[in-house]
Amino acid sequence: MNYRAVSHYLGLVLKLEAICMLAAFAVSMFYGEAVMMKSLLMSAGITFLAGVILGLLSGRDMKIRLRESFVIIAVCWIAMSLMGALPFWLSGVMESFVDCVFESVSGFTTTAASVLVNTGSAPKGLLFWRSLSLWVGGMGVLVLLTATALISWGEGGTQNLMAENPGPVPGKLVPKLKNNARIIYSVYIGLTALETILLSAGGMPLFDSVLTAMATAGTGGFTIHNASVAAYGSLYIETVITVFMFMCGVNFNIYFFLLVRAFADIRKNEELKVYIGIVLGASLLVALNLSAGGAYPSFFVSLRHSVFQVVSIMSTTGFLTADVALWPSLSRIILFFLMLIGACAGSSAGGLKIARVVLLFKEVKRALFRVIRPRAVTMVKLDGKAVDRYVLHAANAYIVAYFILFALSFIVISADNIDFEGSATVVAACMNNIGAGLGLTDTGKYALFSPLSKLVLMFDMLLGRLEIYPVLLLFSPRTWRHL
Repeated sequence: MNYRAVSHYLGLVLKLEAICMLAAFAVSMFYGEAVMMKSLLMSAGITFLAGVILGLLSGRDMKIRLRESFVIIAVCWIAMSLMGALPFWLSGVMESFVDCVFESVSGFTTTAASVLVNTGSAPKGLLFWRSLSLWVGGMGVLVLLTATALISWGEGGTQNLMAENPGPVPGKLVPKLKNNARIIYSVYIGLTALETILLSAGGMPLFDSVLTAMATAGTGGFTIHNASVAAYGSLYIETVITVFMFMCGVNFNIYFFLLVRAFADIRKNEELKVYIGIVLGASLLVALNLSAGGAYPSFFVSLRHSVFQVVSIMSTTGFLTADVALWPSLSRIILFFLMLIGACAGSSAGGLKIARVVLLFKEVKRALFRVIRPRAVTMVKLDGKAVDRYVLHAANAYIVAYFILFALSFIVISADNIDFEGSATVVAACMNNIGAGLGLTDTGKYALFSPLSKLVLMFDMLLGRLEIYPVLLLFSPRTWRHL
């Protein structure tokens, strides 16, 4: 293990986090929040000092292997979350440090599972910091450092970005990693800016528009109202958010293909087709179920809420326009399975990812075909290309690990005397980085859980955002040996 390389990259990440805290400090200064200004300035100073010390501990040997890549990812995200809890702790908004860390982990992992009971009374600077952490976490802090040329990777660079960029079949757009990261972040920033403009044009206050756009781009449901998007009561605002939630659930490579007019690559993208098909089919089924059950006065109103919640859940954003806990059982079951599936690989969304689910179904299809024709030579293809056997094994292993960890977390959470549906929902919401979901996990209700359950849910958030393996490797003694 190259500890000095790990220390070097961790130091850079913490320095960047300190700079982000200063942006939140500027917001607090604009709104005249003296206590919050002091808390953010102290937090930035402590975080930057920690980054400087770690930088001094680094050495000349920056060679990293796959093992170091995964350790760097996991350690950086844990350290960011711990330092990110300082503004919540020092401002006195939360009394429990566990709650502060929970809110910070929830932000950086884009889960948006909040313990703030009344977000409307929280300082503006703190709300901005919470949303900014979510926005940075949405596309990945190491991707940001690469895009800004603060990190120049060696041979292990691709491994680092693969570990942080969720999905089973990662792909490069251009040869150089720096340019690749810049393309991704350019699209990310562009979507955030465009949504901010459109929301402001619809009458949403500028501060709300910025935070909502950052939450949408990062596919996390942090809002400044306990009622989430329902607080605005605007069809225009809901429509804009729905469109951008859907767009941010798409693999960001698709937007690059659009820019370079590589329409053939878009047409043959199976994951995109399945994503669109599931959204349309699920929205129609839920709308029909709501209409048949008389949940809303007309089919149009049912369809309006159905489309919003289907896209919100599947993109793992977690915004709400209705109390889905009151919806019929069929609608809640559909939403629950959408929580597990998630959106596309290479997006800022969580979940198992559609590409991984598609590969699983193709593996089952191939297994059935081989029962009929044992000697036939078959291969799994995605987008017309043969999928490497290693990718298939990794996808299958990931799904197995996912459900084992899901079951273990489910058992621990059940100790809080929560019913079966509530326990399953809250674990799914955190492991798939959704946060708010099916009633029990609405904004602020995570404050009801015990400290042990919160620790387990924080672990689940990190597992979901970092795709399990980087976090689990931290617990292996072999990871830390000198080889």
